[in-house]
Amino acid sequence: MNNNHPIVTIDVVLDRRTAKEVLHAILHSILFHRLFGLVKPQSFEVLDVTMPGVVDQEMEQLVNDKVDIFWKGIEGGVNKRGQILVIFSEKRPKKSWFQVYMGEEEVPWEQWIINAEMRQPKSDRDRQEFNATLASTLSKSLHVMLTHTSSERGRTAVPLITNSTGISPFPIKMVVKVGGVEIG
Repeated sequence: MNNNHPIVTIDVVLDRRTAKEVLHAILHSILFHRLFGLVKPQSFEVLDVTMPGVVDQEMEQLVNDKVDIFWKGIEGGVNKRGQILVIFSEKRPKKSWFQVYMGEEEVPWEQWIINAEMRQPKSDRDRQEFNATLASTLSKSLHVMLTHTSSERGRTAVPLITNSTGISPFPIKMVVKVGGVEIG
């Protein structure tokens, strides 16, 4: 994969109680900041942090599927670390050596990597500290999203929008990796 495009990384430490909710909110927030069609907004309250999201059946299904795949990969194995990658691409004409049109290819223009690690608080006091740290991480991840998408690099990464149908004029791919291996 060509890595000339921006890569934004978010690191988060999760516990069993909030993992799905947190991942769901982070993925929705990324989509909220990177969908260019008519977006109906919604919000998620996670540990007293309000995260933006989108109301769209297709996006909701994609997020739910990937969070479930991640959860099953983490739950079933010994590896307690994984990633969810969100890749935004554009379709470009694919040409051969002799400039003959050979169909289309998807070329990434931006990638988001959510590095997630599972840990369990050992006591109620640990739980309070853990939740406070996670809430701080969520606030920081929102700041990263806002800073990147409003930055010069974040704005110039977006290709020219030539198709205005649907919620996204660009293909969106989500990939789940656990232990460095793509699953689901």
